[in-house]
Amino acid sequence: MSKYIFTSESVTEGHPDKVADKISDAILDAYLEKDPNARVAAETVLKNNTVILAGEISSSAEIDTESVVRNVINNIGYDHAELGFDGHTAEIINLLDRQSPDIAQGVDSALEVRDEHGDEIGAGDQGIIFGYAVNETPELLPLPISLAHRLAYRLTEVRKNGTLKYLRPDGKTQVSVIYEDGKAVGIDTVLISTQHNEEVSQEQLRKDLIENVIKPIIPEEWLNDEVRVLVNPTGRFVIGGPVGDSGLTGRKIIVDTYGGAAHHGGGAFSGKDSTKVDRSAAYAARWAAKNIVAAGLAERAEIQLAYAIGVAAPVSIYVNTFGTGIIPDEDIQVAVSEVFDFTPSGIIRELELRKPVFAQTSAYGHFGRPDTDFSWERTNKVSALKKALITTVKAK
Repeated sequence: MSKYIFTSESVTEGHPDKVADKISDAILDAYLEKDPNARVAAETVLKNNTVILAGEISSSAEIDTESVVRNVINNIGYDHAELGFDGHTAEIINLLDRQSPDIAQGVDSALEVRDEHGDEIGAGDQGIIFGYAVNETPELLPLPISLAHRLAYRLTEVRKNGTLKYLRPDGKTQVSVIYEDGKAVGIDTVLISTQHNEEVSQEQLRKDLIENVIKPIIPEEWLNDEVRVLVNPTGRFVIGGPVGDSGLTGRKIIVDTYGGAAHHGGGAFSGKDSTKVDRSAAYAARWAAKNIVAAGLAERAEIQLAYAIGVAAPVSIYVNTFGTGIIPDEDIQVAVSEVFDFTPSGIIRELELRKPVFAQTSAYGHFGRPDTDFSWERTNKVSALKKALITTVKAK
């Protein structure tokens, strides 16, 4: 019997990297609200009470960038001077510029149609992208990252609804799951580190987090005396956010995806419009992988897509079910290629990615979210996949 422990982490929206992600995505959404065809690559750097914006924007719209940034910071909970980082007083340095025309020309017209002056857009950059799904949870996410996200979300919830008023915005969670023969059978360790005010004791914090955060999330049958619970192992977490550590857009790519349980192409998501396949194709690959598992074609599935800048069609598509597929992976791959349009235009159209939905993705994961209805989480291609597979098998 093979036995191992696998661990994934999450962070709250008040973690400095996630504040940076949300600012970048809020800027993207603000442009998309006025100009659905806006091209945005917004990066954010945070330290102490300073926000630096950098990147490229191409849009007919004008937005009040400063108001967008301040609203994000205040809504997260950094809204008074005591925290050292305050949306009301933060210095904002805006270095956003226009997109390079050399990049724009390849995005505006894909290589495949450039000579015919067609309107197919090309990929905004080269890159490799992965999507993944597994039948461990109802949302078809790996259990460790699913639980870590839910703990992080709950940590923010009890802070904002006043249940634990002494909590501050910054926080991290981590869950170690015990597996036997590839199946989750229990929990080894639950870790929560959360920012708090000066007054609360370590004993009170531990008691409150176990009762109000851990017990509502971790399944009762797995929360026994053998589970190690770690709460603020350093013993103190008063200084946090960008005062305790700098923040940077795109520095939590494993938290954003599958918690390390699947491959990652290395590209970040936040602040990027959907011509950037780092983001849009990762959503499409997740969509396809989730439909494969939802259709019962495999217990888990991973899809790799690869793109060349300025070219619409992916240069390669690869499906791997890790030996769990009910038919050969190459047959599933053929069906996936028939059912899903992985060109940037096709992805944007099918997943409605011109809409300003991205600020919601910036914390607690881009996939498997029970609190949202992201288009890439829908299992609306199950029937089409099964039909395509029947055709593929008959053709053989």
